[in-house]
Amino acid sequence: MQILSKILISFKVAQVQYTHQNERGINMSYQSVFKRYEIKYLVTNEQKEMIMQEMQKYMYADKYGKSTICNIYFDTPDFLLIRRSLEHPLYKEKLRLRSYGVAKHDSTTFIEIKKKYKRVVYKRRTEMTESESMCYLCSGEHMADSQILREVDYFLEHYKGIAPQVVISYNREAFYSKNDYDFRVTFDNNILWRDYDLSLCKGIYGTPILQKNYSLIEIKTGTAVPMWMTKILSENKIYKTSFSKYGNAYLVIMHEKANGGKKYA
Repeated sequence: MQILSKILISFKVAQVQYTHQNERGINMSYQSVFKRYEIKYLVTNEQKEMIMQEMQKYMYADKYGKSTICNIYFDTPDFLLIRRSLEHPLYKEKLRLRSYGVAKHDSTTFIEIKKKYKRVVYKRRTEMTESESMCYLCSGEHMADSQILREVDYFLEHYKGIAPQVVISYNREAFYSKNDYDFRVTFDNNILWRDYDLSLCKGIYGTPILQKNYSLIEIKTGTAVPMWMTKILSENKIYKTSFSKYGNAYLVIMHEKANGGKKYA
């Protein structure tokens, strides 16, 4: 528990922002440190449109709100990280590499460690080019030094054999509160996964996780959910759910394996 406390304390630092240009040459600003609650809901397209209509009174569309996000999830050969996560433990963690849009080898990507302890999500990220990130995560080679990279080093050393396992991509619309920038709502759809072509440079394709007429809402807040949002969800009988994009992909992988489909490590 002392080790865990030290890890979490290292996450409780001031939020750091940095800027880079996306593939269209637009400057995009991102935080490198997060501490917040994340609450998820599955909604139909009709419910999504209703919520977005109601939200107009209280929220702005994020400046870079419509984007396509691509992630590579790293795990051990026996999928230890996602197996633990699906058991809903008090503490869990994951490692992924993220790009906004299909990456090129010289595109900016984000190495992210995400930890959850007692419902609170702690996320740390650092940026490198796609080629630098993959070289580092797959072979441990990197030139720079920082607190975040030291945490990634520990992660790579602790989980033996960790390697790319699944690519997940999705379209995201993001919004933030007019009164509290830390209160954010995102809508994800067209969530696709694949366990082959494990590169952010390959493109957007794979197997859908959700039915076509469904979206995943994520509410992200450092404190409480505003009453107006709670009222919208309650009146429309929209209830929070435990939903993991990577977790759902893993369950399909295991189902296929159990039924004599593809063979996995």
